[in-house]
Amino acid sequence: MWLRTRNLWGSSRPRLSLLQGVGSSLSTLSNSGPRTLPLTYRLLDGLDILPPVILLHGLFGNKNTFQAEAETLAQQTGRKVLTVDARNHGESPPGPDCSYEAMSADLQALLSKLGLTSCVLIGHSMGGKTAMMLALQKPELVERLVSVDISPFMVTGTSSIFKIIPAMKSANIPGNLSHSQAFEVIDEHLKPFVQDASIRQYLFNSLVRINGQYVWKVNAENLWQQKNQFLDNLQIQGVYPGRTLFLTNDSSSFLPSSHFPRIKLLFPEAQFQIIPDSGHIPHIKKPQEFMNSVLNFLS
Repeated sequence: MWLRTRNLWGSSRPRLSLLQGVGSSLSTLSNSGPRTLPLTYRLLDGLDILPPVILLHGLFGNKNTFQAEAETLAQQTGRKVLTVDARNHGESPPGPDCSYEAMSADLQALLSKLGLTSCVLIGHSMGGKTAMMLALQKPELVERLVSVDISPFMVTGTSSIFKIIPAMKSANIPGNLSHSQAFEVIDEHLKPFVQDASIRQYLFNSLVRINGQYVWKVNAENLWQQKNQFLDNLQIQGVYPGRTLFLTNDSSSFLPSSHFPRIKLLFPEAQFQIIPDSGHIPHIKKPQEFMNSVLNFLS
């Protein structure tokens, strides 16, 4: 049910050239900017003549969250596709600064190192805000932008998402369980805290077994201490003139339709597309519809 490594358009993975590694070792993006961290990433090779696609995961995710989508995009479009672990997530280093300015600086340093500009940014939730921040800061680096179920502005009632952190930390998963058995245990454990099955499935991507113990690949302490930064308005003035797609569902609390007019002031070429009954994580709950929307936008 939860296996996300399969290609969305067939029964087996495409044969793609894969590069993995650590991003920029630069200590700062600029003399006055935030201190950057070297991000871990996975890069699928493709044609240099097409803008590469960068996939940015949401809160509590990692670069594996978009693995199936990355493989499909590389196969279907011939583009290079990059997935990244944000700071405090996956195998990237922890950092006490959880601001979108800091996460944008990390990404800019990595893209510069890999020579992946101008690019297509696709970001979900936290990753969507990071993508919007970079596009508003450096519009010349972004050929087009897709933001998945997130507004650049603060919304009420979403702070409850952080109740997941103590629930994740309190989970007791025996290390001798298989991955599928561990999923069943964590799924039952999280049900009282997270009613949406697609969100529980999403969280499972960050559970790994290391030295015979299951651990979460997120720095929960930093995320908890800095939780207000994730919910705040983007603190930047600017306009991104490029093509932009905002994907959402028909009853989103993260991207309410009342925000659309204000969003158009920052992103004048914005389109808004609703994927019905797709929840907050459409690439898990409605993967085919999500991928169709992205491929249509890229074409």
